[in-house]
Amino acid sequence: MVTAKADLVLRGGNVFLGRGAGFAESVAIWGGRVIAHGTDSEIDALVGTGTRIVDLRGRLAAPGLNDAHQHLLMVGLGLSEVDCKTDTQMQALLAKIKARAEKAKPGEWIFGRGYDHFELDAKRHPFREELDQVAPNNPVYVKRTCGHMGVANSAALKLAGIDEGTPQPEGGHIESQNGKLTGLLQERAQEMITAVLSDHSIEALAEGVRAGQQHNLSLGFTSVTDPGVGLRQGYDEWKAYQQLKRQGGFGLRMHLMMLAGASGWPDRAIDLGLMTGDGDEWLRVGPMKLFTDGSAGGKTAAMFDPYVGEPENTGIMIYEDQQLFDYVKDYHDRGYQVATHAIGDRAIEQVLTAYELAIGNDVEAQGNRRHRIEHCGFLSPEQLARMKRVGVLPAPQSIFMYEFGDLYVDVLGEQMAAKAYPFRSFLDAGVYPSASSDAPVSSTNPFQNIYSMITRKTKRGTELGPDQRLTLEEALHCYSYCGAYGSFEEDIKGTLGPGQLGDVTVFDRDLFAVEPEEILEASADFAIVGGEIMHDRLGEAA
Repeated sequence: MVTAKADLVLRGGNVFLGRGAGFAESVAIWGGRVIAHGTDSEIDALVGTGTRIVDLRGRLAAPGLNDAHQHLLMVGLGLSEVDCKTDTQMQALLAKIKARAEKAKPGEWIFGRGYDHFELDAKRHPFREELDQVAPNNPVYVKRTCGHMGVANSAALKLAGIDEGTPQPEGGHIESQNGKLTGLLQERAQEMITAVLSDHSIEALAEGVRAGQQHNLSLGFTSVTDPGVGLRQGYDEWKAYQQLKRQGGFGLRMHLMMLAGASGWPDRAIDLGLMTGDGDEWLRVGPMKLFTDGSAGGKTAAMFDPYVGEPENTGIMIYEDQQLFDYVKDYHDRGYQVATHAIGDRAIEQVLTAYELAIGNDVEAQGNRRHRIEHCGFLSPEQLARMKRVGVLPAPQSIFMYEFGDLYVDVLGEQMAAKAYPFRSFLDAGVYPSASSDAPVSSTNPFQNIYSMITRKTKRGTELGPDQRLTLEEALHCYSYCGAYGSFEEDIKGTLGPGQLGDVTVFDRDLFAVEPEEILEASADFAIVGGEIMHDRLGEAA
């Protein structure tokens, strides 16, 4: 009997096979899929003259990391935008805008992203007049880190047709102080800027996807869900993904959510016959994506209780109840999975009610639709029980606790902050919490995310809700299997059992053998997708 020889063998390390499946020394891949795992000696029979061997040298290999909620196209495009993520000084932020403006042509848009006004020394957003001073000949728009608000200069406001007499848009807010525009636009008010931004060509968008994929591969990711294709440029973004795939440019598996609701392109998707689950192992159609509120850090997440020190502020609801109920029921009845952004408990209540109304009494038959709540940050035990009852999945971001946890204490109080993004409660309830970054809102860095899941510590060392900590095995489970479950792909990825796709992340050390703080210093040495080495940090396999 002739035994097929493996295309790729990883050996000499600690291979994590998946939660509850244990570990192996070696794993073999053939034809893009795992064919066996075991001790090095057990896999020797699968090594032939054409087999590529990666010596793990004691490092950890694990099922490929899956970022279940990352705006990959925006990450890729953002690599060429003004990065304000690390700025703590207002003058430093303005200097970056000035430097870009000095290189730009007059009238050319300048787009920045990532500042956090709570981290800036001024403890406020930039003012439009400040942006005017550093970029007098260019329209400027700079988004806060959450993506739910940003500041425009006077030239950008003029192009968008926004002045002191502009009425407040539904589901959004245009800020004024003392009767003058500050330039701050929140939630759906941002659409007025988006409508006049210079469009990217399809080729430029596709290049953004390519750049985003390469960036993710360098971090060890093998799959990503883009949760809102169309946020910047509508249907063109979908075409860009399709074009790059046709050109053979995919090195990463993609799951794409179609931006729906009033600001999306659902009618086009329906006319094209795009249905949840369509596609292949490289690019798959995901849910219809809706938004209901903003961000907790930006004080626009819809909460039942007001923000600390602001008794009138309970956040912003994007839709009235019946509007959301109608959208959800329409998409549900058409057969789509639905994914809805909801961070605050008031928004989560609205979304749960919408799902329950759409599903009706036939929970057993309809619960397998796996409708999702993206973020699902602040919820009650009763709401979690309802999620379990109707099969609703959370897509939370533990990295928010790392990056914004101290801010949550300031704006919501320590008790509420300690309950945020409750991975332990989600996992124990059996609702498959997928791990993700929401980049570019947060860093794409998976090690900060893993660290936060197992320690519940912020970047300043504050421990919030230690009862919500996970083990490392559980954290990797959320970062692989649960992400696959959320896209109906758990039968083909998320573990390293025989028959699964040969998607593997190899870390630069054995994460199970180090202290949590050392995880923050880790890197990904390999990203292997379908048995092909897509990222090789040290050039070992060259």
